[in-house]
Amino acid sequence: MFNIDELNRYMKQLLLPEVGIAGQEQLKQAKVLVVGAGGLGCPILQYLAAIGIGTLGMVDGDVVDVSNLHRQVLYMNADIGRNKTVAAAEKLAAQNPHVILQQHPVFLNEENCAALMKDYDLIIDGCDNFATRYVVNDTAVALNKPLVYGSILGYEAQLAIFNYKGSKHLRHLFPEPPNPEDVPSCSVNGVLGTVPGILGTLMAQAAVSVLLGNPQFVNTFIVLNTLTLDRVKLSF
Repeated sequence: MFNIDELNRYMKQLLLPEVGIAGQEQLKQAKVLVVGAGGLGCPILQYLAAIGIGTLGMVDGDVVDVSNLHRQVLYMNADIGRNKTVAAAEKLAAQNPHVILQQHPVFLNEENCAALMKDYDLIIDGCDNFATRYVVNDTAVALNKPLVYGSILGYEAQLAIFNYKGSKHLRHLFPEPPNPEDVPSCSVNGVLGTVPGILGTLMAQAAVSVLLGNPQFVNTFIVLNTLTLDRVKLSF
């Protein structure tokens, strides 16, 4: 059930036939875990909180640095040095008081991954390294959790929905993680602030489609050039 404030808050999306009261109730009952509260995690968390995801968890052991502020748009100068999940939860609670926010101010690894993920309906991978991505993917498969995947390489954004009702996952596409020294990083190669914002918003949209039961690109790997807006869809 929704109170008057919730009905007024979500009025415009309630008008959509794909959402309506029934769909909004599905979003309210959903429990979503976002791994990483950085460049991708910030827009994912902001939009999912805004649209009314009932329980929103976030995992990140990192603290806010001044070099994050051009792209991690939840944070302000006053947040420098604070844990990201703590600072993010504070902003999100002010944005939408109807969302239950669960903070996990730790780095996800093989030892804690299953415990962190087990109580959530959907996992969103917003981390920044391949080692963690494979841990998240393998644990999602073991726990039978759908996974929204996103990655940035320069101006290129990559997006996929993995393990939706037993669909294919990251290891079907890339069986083994690449050598870390072969993978470009933001720290070395840089990143334009808008690029994670573009991909993070698309990942939030993909998450909503999964929660409402109508994802449009399962077993598909999407590559978007954010400079030219050219898009490639690879079926696998």
